[in-house]
Amino acid sequence: MKYRSTRGQVSGLSFKDAVMMGLADDGGLLLPESIPTFDKEELEALAELPYTELAFRVISQFADDIPANDLKDLIDRSYASFEHPQVTPVVSEDGVHILELFHGPTLAFKDVALQLLGNLFEYLLKERNQHMNIIGATSGDTGSAAIYGVRGKQNINIFILHPKGRVSPIQEMQMTTVTDANVFNIAVEGTFDDAQSIVKEIFGDLDYKEKHALGAVNSINWARVLAQVVYYFYACFQVQKQTGAEQVEFSVPTGNFGDIFAGYIARRMGVPIKRLILATNANNILSRFVNQGDYSAATVNHSLSPSMDIQVASNFERYLFYLYGEDAARVNAAMDNFKQSGELTFSNEEIAEVQHTFAAASIDDEQTVETIRTFHQQTGYLLDPHTAVGLGAGHQVRDKNTPLICLATAHPAKFGDAVKLAIGNDPELPPAFQGIDTLEKRVQVLPATVDHIKNYVDQHAL
Repeated sequence: MKYRSTRGQVSGLSFKDAVMMGLADDGGLLLPESIPTFDKEELEALAELPYTELAFRVISQFADDIPANDLKDLIDRSYASFEHPQVTPVVSEDGVHILELFHGPTLAFKDVALQLLGNLFEYLLKERNQHMNIIGATSGDTGSAAIYGVRGKQNINIFILHPKGRVSPIQEMQMTTVTDANVFNIAVEGTFDDAQSIVKEIFGDLDYKEKHALGAVNSINWARVLAQVVYYFYACFQVQKQTGAEQVEFSVPTGNFGDIFAGYIARRMGVPIKRLILATNANNILSRFVNQGDYSAATVNHSLSPSMDIQVASNFERYLFYLYGEDAARVNAAMDNFKQSGELTFSNEEIAEVQHTFAAASIDDEQTVETIRTFHQQTGYLLDPHTAVGLGAGHQVRDKNTPLICLATAHPAKFGDAVKLAIGNDPELPPAFQGIDTLEKRVQVLPATVDHIKNYVDQHAL
């Protein structure tokens, strides 16, 4: 399997090279040159596999340059750190199926990808006798999951930017209390979009990227998306066994378009997904795109679901590549135009194609709180605010005749303020969070400028 950029100037990369490159050198995002598919008989066989074996069967389709035994070992070690034997179990409550993605080390869905990516990086750096400086931006969960994926690993330093005061207290503590020598936390005085823009600009400076051997852990790295494809297979199979349904729908709380894009890839591979429901909070650029064809940046709103407080979805370019018929020149022109004007326009035919695959709804803070409260009263099950956005959107636009699977992206204790607002009590702290507020912290506050971040990296890079 070879990889190419959405902007057409990079192609013919191996999986290993695609992982190490992260953002394509032409500023685009890397994608496989083809998407493998499974027929009905093959899907039935996959449905009988435990999670790690299923992950190997799916991931090996895209990573054929890693020996099978090595890839199996990487996958097994990555998911051995999860507390649940099924890795991503599905529970059924009040007529919906909840895909629990928070059983990893940092209790967020990002662990599914970043435990694997951390091990992949270590494996490839050792093989190549190289080192790497990882730079990433986080709206909350990516940062801690990335840090836990590479903390203490050889030949890797990691620099994580988060918007100062705009992540939950638990999220901030998860990042800043990791004091391993290879971990550097940076609180930028701006929004997540500011932080993400800085990271993309730094990666676009090819001389600087080469000088410091930069690596990417944000969902701009294809391996992140690939690891997440697996749980769409797994959840669909579990719900089909329970319900006998031929198709399912997934509702995905979405900010950066990476998680739902993984569902799009799974659908193209043959997973019987009728529609993907795209759930946004008040930062609704993506739901506006699906419902009105309006992809235009707006001011970022601070919400109770901060990991989705995003107005420029970096993974959207991957979907745009397919929507534009794999026309890299058109993607290039569109992204240039978006950089200048802050908006993209689409034909009626393109909007119809989007709406064949996706439905969407935007859930505000008041609806989020009400969803947490009502669902808890009816079932005793506690949702985090991002999952509540997904469930609220799912209830609004679902097909009542098709099983609905809602992605539970984080443990509710990560967002105690929102949960307390909804149910009147603090959520019970899991063992991983107990005493975290007493630990030593290490963080550097910096202005949200490329020069300040580059200077800091210059001082601390390997």
